[in-house]
Amino acid sequence: MIQLHHFALSPFCRKVRLVLAEKKLEVDLIEERYWERHPEFLRRNAAGQVPVLRIDGLTLSDSAAICEYLEETVPRPALLPEDAPARAEVRRLTGWFDDKFHAEVTSKLVYERINKKLTRQGYPDGANVKAGVKAVKFHLDYMGWLLDQRRWLAGDALSLADFAAAAHLSCLDYISDVDWDRNAGVRDWYAKIKSRPAFRSILADVVPGFRPAAHYADLDF
Repeated sequence: MIQLHHFALSPFCRKVRLVLAEKKLEVDLIEERYWERHPEFLRRNAAGQVPVLRIDGLTLSDSAAICEYLEETVPRPALLPEDAPARAEVRRLTGWFDDKFHAEVTSKLVYERINKKLTRQGYPDGANVKAGVKAVKFHLDYMGWLLDQRRWLAGDALSLADFAAAAHLSCLDYISDVDWDRNAGVRDWYAKIKSRPAFRSILADVVPGFRPAAHYADLDF
């Protein structure tokens, strides 16, 4: 049995879950309170971070490394194109969301509003929240610009870049921090992603003490 140690509102864990589900790999999800730094978990990943995937007798950490492993060992359906320039674009955009979007938006909104309370690190920093609310508009506009030229974010085919973006946006949507009226193209793109079978377990997530937005699991949002 494949096991994934994860936290429900971690975009990095969600990205891995989407890849696993898209490739039709059954997985046992193990909720990990990684901030408590249990010795058993630290033995699996000394960095004390999720996700951690146990597969094929291996223990893998870091979402990028995990997704690359899954792509190489389970190549169909492909989430990276065969063409080298196209693969570079997928990796660029995956990095955009996992690095830039995460630093400017996810960490400023989801982490401030939810993670701080869960980990008992105090109250949300108003300046960070304000910065995140402002930054998400820029990112939605950039996504809209990309989707004006392409069927999916990185090109004509669904790719890891779409799952990376959807992982972050779904975390924000859980707390109703996405203005879906800002760009019709982005809304339509997310509706397509949200309707995929791979997304079902994501939409079923509930973090104790934090109810999802009313529209969160609604496919016609």
